[in-house]
Amino acid sequence: MLLAGLFSMLMLAATAQPADAVAGATQAAGQAKQEPPHAGCPMHSLTPSMDFNSVKICYAPDLGAFVAIDSVECCVHLVSVETMDTVASFKTDNTYKRHDLKNILRPVSVSAMGEYVIILASAVNDTAYVAILDKNLKEIARRSFQSPMYAMRRDGGALTVVGSNPYGYDINILPLHRLDFEQFANGEILSRHYRVAKQAEKIKQSDPIGIGLTAVAVSVVFIALICIALLISGSGRLIARSEEKSKNKGKKAPAIKPVSEGSAADEEFYAAIAAAIHLYNDELHDEEDTVITIQKVEREWTPWNAKYYNMNQYFNNRR
Repeated sequence: MLLAGLFSMLMLAATAQPADAVAGATQAAGQAKQEPPHAGCPMHSLTPSMDFNSVKICYAPDLGAFVAIDSVECCVHLVSVETMDTVASFKTDNTYKRHDLKNILRPVSVSAMGEYVIILASAVNDTAYVAILDKNLKEIARRSFQSPMYAMRRDGGALTVVGSNPYGYDINILPLHRLDFEQFANGEILSRHYRVAKQAEKIKQSDPIGIGLTAVAVSVVFIALICIALLISGSGRLIARSEEKSKNKGKKAPAIKPVSEGSAADEEFYAAIAAAIHLYNDELHDEEDTVITIQKVEREWTPWNAKYYNMNQYFNNRR
């Protein structure tokens, strides 16, 4: 039954037209009208080939140090190249006595911009931020997001941050100019919220009326009924065969016909068999004299079984 259902679903998927993985995009969170997929996507104006990877460690030439992430302690460390010692640290979130692990903002990616360090911290649930730090890892500016982010990339005067949302993924472009941190923190942000089409929406696009889905459902039901009918009929035959075998086993053996009277030699043969059986039965028992001896043993009286010791003390102390 399961194989038949899977086969029917595969046949439906084969006949369905391929749908785009990205169903639509919205320019802002409150915008009701949906745009076509990738409509007005700002990524078209950027470098044609851009890879977004989470950078755990990077080298800052102007600082002469490495910038490394410690996701366990929620820290970003500045490690000197000459001494290989940590010269500064920045804590992305406080973890002391925290039990809401999904809400802790952990460092995800780092990047260097001259004497400044850019860090991306994100929680598992729905919060993230990008911060710019100075050479001592002191925070200068911050920009927060309402969805988790997992990668960023600096391209010219813009910082592109990508993340995910419950329906798809997000792309945010922030203005990033050297020494203009006010615009970075409060300037206009260009966001795109892409929604990935679900399986039900893909089926609806390929089969808007629902004929294919109905045919699959009806065929699965009928195939299941046929399988159940075959199973019931086969089990009935097996039960009938087992009952027939049990009846054949319970039948009595055919009665032995009495031996007809024969010659004197046959009678002597039977008499010899009877005598042998009688002698065999006598040898099974031991010989006993069948004498029964009964002796009466006299014992002296002892107070161990005296009844009056078992009586209530009230009766013994009566006056």
